Amino acid sequence: MNLTHFRAWTFAGLYALVVAAPAHAADEAFEFWLNPSISVDLDSDTGLELETAQRLRSEADGRVDTYFARLWLTQALADNVTLGGAIERRINDGASNETRLMQQLSTKHGLLRTRLRLEERFVDGTGRMGLRLQPRLGVAVPLDTEGRWSFYTNAELFFTLKSTSVGGDDGLTGLRTQVGTSYAASDNLSLSLTYLRQQDFKDAGSDQIGHVPLVGIEFSF
Repeated sequence: MNLTHFRAWTFAGLYALVVAAPAHAADEAFEFWLNPSISVDLDSDTGLELETAQRLRSEADGRVDTYFARLWLTQALADNVTLGGAIERRINDGASNETRLMQQLSTKHGLLRTRLRLEERFVDGTGRMGLRLQPRLGVAVPLDTEGRWSFYTNAELFFTLKSTSVGGDDGLTGLRTQVGTSYAASDNLSLSLTYLRQQDFKDAGSDQIGHVPLVGIEFSF
């Protein structure tokens, strides 16, 4: 194993320790997420993607199911840099629905992966725009010589710059960590299985934590 791979696996091990650490004063629950998407290239540098999600939760835990459809337009600025913008409609079963606008910049540097996302959030009936910044850092490690199998892990912070409600929480309001594998079944189909841990930090009361198996299905034309 070379030094680069050693650093990557060390990062993954440290990540696993963080995930396994017990949370203080937290409300924890099990969830199940599906993330199917389809994409098409408009030219050699520009792409269009329809991303959907079905996030299934337990009503007994006081958490609502969420469904969204998100339309992305992406532009490759370089071989390792991609700029994207999206509009999303989000349905929260039993809670207020929401429309979001997103802008993000993604980069690749060897095994290292970065993403910086800005979200404008419009919750139905509030008449107020929320603003959130989400930096993400991770690694992706190929597991075979053909490049079909890969391991990945990342951590993403949620900084609420402006709450969607007057008096709502702001500042650092969440942390999402992921570890998983992906498999390129063909040139058009990619599958992934991920463990995701979502922690929402609460100024008043216990943090809310979700433990999530996430299944991803990506099809490209």
